[in-house]
Amino acid sequence: MNFSLVIPTLNAGDKWIDLLKSIDSQSIKPQKTIIVDSGSTDNTVRLAVQHGFEVIEIPKTEFNHGKTRQLLVDRSGNVDVCVFLTQDAILADVDSIKNITAVFNDNLVGMAYGRQLPHKNAKPLEIHARLFNYPDKSNLISIEDQPELGFKAFFSSNSFSAYRKSALLEIGGFPTNSIMGEDAIVAAKMLKAGFKKAYVANATVYHSHSYTLAEEFRRYFDTRVFHEQNIWMLQEYGKPTGEGFKFIQSEIKYVLKNSPLSIFKSVSSIFAKLLGYNSGRYYRKMSVKTLKKLSMHGFYWNK
Repeated sequence: MNFSLVIPTLNAGDKWIDLLKSIDSQSIKPQKTIIVDSGSTDNTVRLAVQHGFEVIEIPKTEFNHGKTRQLLVDRSGNVDVCVFLTQDAILADVDSIKNITAVFNDNLVGMAYGRQLPHKNAKPLEIHARLFNYPDKSNLISIEDQPELGFKAFFSSNSFSAYRKSALLEIGGFPTNSIMGEDAIVAAKMLKAGFKKAYVANATVYHSHSYTLAEEFRRYFDTRVFHEQNIWMLQEYGKPTGEGFKFIQSEIKYVLKNSPLSIFKSVSSIFAKLLGYNSGRYYRKMSVKTLKKLSMHGFYWNK
């Protein structure tokens, strides 16, 4: 498979050099490596150039999760597959990219995403989230699995993903106006178009976050905005309620078993998520000033 490796960046920070080194150590090499940088003031661009990346620079105000990734696809060259990483996802194995691109030998696979492992210093809630969402067994999903999986059918993550370029363009590319969830939108459209979505458990990255309660609120506020903007996905695939309750039950069970003192953070985090998600339902009635305060993606409201 000919492939390009593409990454959106902004002040990538301390993990950036580790990511670049993990790319250099891969057992197969991309045809092109590209970043779209939206105004870094640290050494992100300099290090990328040192490691052979082409750099596309855009104003910070022009960044959008879907639009910026589509720009990377458009500039990816004559390749079969575009492999995406985020700037804080460090490849965990020398064959990670080899394994995620290998699934495209099946001509019906339109997209794939890899397994995310918690960073070595991750806290209990971060660890559980990765264990719950990224199991150790691969799977292949088609639209025929939708009745059983419901909302979970289009789950994906662009922290480490790959797309068959022709399939992506066939369904219209990445959305250019969604606050988040560009990966889920593409997955839902690909499944409807007859393509398969692969989860590749042996394609691994280290990637996890420790959110404050305020950040959890803002993240789930934006999640509800995303759901309201793309209500067709919930109508055709099912609502996220059941999966949400499964996650809560699993997290509480994990915390009580492995880190009982974290139960207070867990309960507080659950409350912040529910409050943020329910608040996002009313985003259309809020002023831009209020939306910027409540949203994790404040830049989105400048459009």
